[in-house]
Amino acid sequence: MSKSPAEFFAENQAIAGFDNMGKSLYTSIRELMENSLDACESINELPEISVSIEEFTQAEFNVLRGLHTGKGGTASPIDAELFQKKSSSRKSTGGDDAAGEDGKKSKKKASQEGYFRIKVRDNGCGMRHNDVPNLLGRVLSGSKYGVRQTRGKFGLGAKMALIWSKKSTGVPITVTTAHRTEGGNPDAKPPTKVSTCVLDIDIYKNCPRIIEHKQKNNTDGWVGTEMELLIAGNWTTYKSRIVQYLQQLAIITPYAKLEMTYTNASDTTNKKDVSIRYDRRSEQMPPPAREVKHHPSSVNNLLIQQLLERTKTKTLAKFLTTELSAVSASLAKRVIAELGSGFDDDMHPSDLTDKQITRLVQLLRSVQLFRPPDGSCLSPLGEYNLNLGIRKVLEPTMIATARDKPGAYEGHPFIVEAAVALGGKNDIAKEGITVVRFANRIPLLFEGGADVSTRVAQTKIRWANYKIDHKRDKIGVFVSIVSTKVPYKGTGKEYIGDDITEIQLSVKRALQSCCNQLKAHLLKRNALRDIKERKNRLVKYVPDVSRALFGLLDGMRQRKRLQEGGGNDDDSHNSDDASPAKKKHRLDKAAALNMIRRLDRKEITEESIRDDLRATIEAHHAISLEEDAADAKGGKKVGVGKGDENRVPVFLVPLYNFDDPTHDIIHPLFTFRPIKPVKIILQSKDGE
Repeated sequence: MSKSPAEFFAENQAIAGFDNMGKSLYTSIRELMENSLDACESINELPEISVSIEEFTQAEFNVLRGLHTGKGGTASPIDAELFQKKSSSRKSTGGDDAAGEDGKKSKKKASQEGYFRIKVRDNGCGMRHNDVPNLLGRVLSGSKYGVRQTRGKFGLGAKMALIWSKKSTGVPITVTTAHRTEGGNPDAKPPTKVSTCVLDIDIYKNCPRIIEHKQKNNTDGWVGTEMELLIAGNWTTYKSRIVQYLQQLAIITPYAKLEMTYTNASDTTNKKDVSIRYDRRSEQMPPPAREVKHHPSSVNNLLIQQLLERTKTKTLAKFLTTELSAVSASLAKRVIAELGSGFDDDMHPSDLTDKQITRLVQLLRSVQLFRPPDGSCLSPLGEYNLNLGIRKVLEPTMIATARDKPGAYEGHPFIVEAAVALGGKNDIAKEGITVVRFANRIPLLFEGGADVSTRVAQTKIRWANYKIDHKRDKIGVFVSIVSTKVPYKGTGKEYIGDDITEIQLSVKRALQSCCNQLKAHLLKRNALRDIKERKNRLVKYVPDVSRALFGLLDGMRQRKRLQEGGGNDDDSHNSDDASPAKKKHRLDKAAALNMIRRLDRKEITEESIRDDLRATIEAHHAISLEEDAADAKGGKKVGVGKGDENRVPVFLVPLYNFDDPTHDIIHPLFTFRPIKPVKIILQSKDGE
């Protein structure tokens, strides 16, 4: 006896992400929200999605369902021994076992399972009245089977949530929908009717079981879908995952308005309630993905056989050009000629035998002249939206985005978009590298360590080369991959392996492009920080330096006065035939005497020196900022060796020793003059 698709997935629910109670709750919410996003984007409507989660205990669920088990949904057991845990030891541990002999309080589980009423409401296209039962109550029926970028993998969507609802609670789902018949026309009139359908699924026949299906007038002018289901789950273990999913969904869909509320029916204090809202940040939606034909390098025997069975073409040449992409009429003739005897341009596609199909597949996959698939059919988020989404949620101090050129693997086109953010909210951003992954614009939350994005970020990028400390800086790495076929590993949409070289290299190039952008900003930021720190250090020592300088000058003045007997020696003798050294000596002496007079008149004081030093520091700081800004604008390196060519050396020459410049030692940085004549012997390394 064969199993129906519904029965198969009901028995193998882990394939669709329903591994346990907590994961089932998370996956149900995720599937319904992604269906809502698809419904909105299909008519180019900016999404507005609200999620309501209400938790019930088993007793509250029994009351809700009308299960008369006693007052408050519970009843005293008739046979108490049935509910006692069998123990290998007769020793009492203080009455902690569940339902002890005297009926005392039982030990509470660390992780409580409960029942949840989930409502997801959107403003999408809605569903036609007659299509609702089959769209939701028949597994593997839908429109996601062309070669197109889609969020889903199996086309299950809400159908698996319906199966889980039937397995865990036995409660049918309720669908309320108003279908927009004129697509995304903003001037279209709202539908006149609203459909309500309460349905279950016959697992063994894989068909819907309709409990109620009716229509009423659409008095509010509403368009969209609201789905309500009652399932078993575990909020405690998967609360953080659900919050994280909503957070990352807000990043990858900044054009959507997302709301989620969680309430606990038994919590009268409302302390456990959760309310999250992400407002729309962008009005720009990505263009819808286009369905394309299969590329010759992606075909296999089964696919070619299916195409041959459904084709309406009459010749093999026409079949190749019509049912496959990148095959021109001339190239089709060359391929058929290469196939050899038994093949002809005008032969009917249905005449191909199994052996001929195998030969055709082998040739199609090996020919190199086919034009590679491009990314024009894909719908990436876009750098603008990715930037806005990250800023909305993370609020980083610095961010860079990049999109790599379209690539292809095994005939499937793909595009990689990436962003690297530094800093951000303390409750989100962590020290080190945090990788956030998306595939076909949905978040990937599990198996992150094995994902291609994580492996590239942690092992293929030399962060130090880009002035980024990968251990201490808060680095957010965001990678979005879109493709007509995302190469997920495992059965669920968990992660993308790093064994596909084309994707790995594309992710690396995109991240390196982001890092190069950040490097330029970091160099400028570090240069400005160094300038500021240098200014602060100089300002810090201004009082001490001004006091020391004034003390030095005042001490020199007093010593000069003692040498000259307290008089002002004005050497006005000037001879035109004096040597240049003597002329310089007289000028220096005159400058020193002028300095002494200014000290006597108190034109130079400790306060004036302090003010001049501060003014000089401010002026130098402003010049450094202007030079760095000009270099940054011109694409030059900033903050390295600036202003060296404009610096003028300053020398402190004793005011009391200008008489004998004979033994001066002149150096670009200083002039050394001994107080008494000394004999200086210069000796080279060779001893000369």
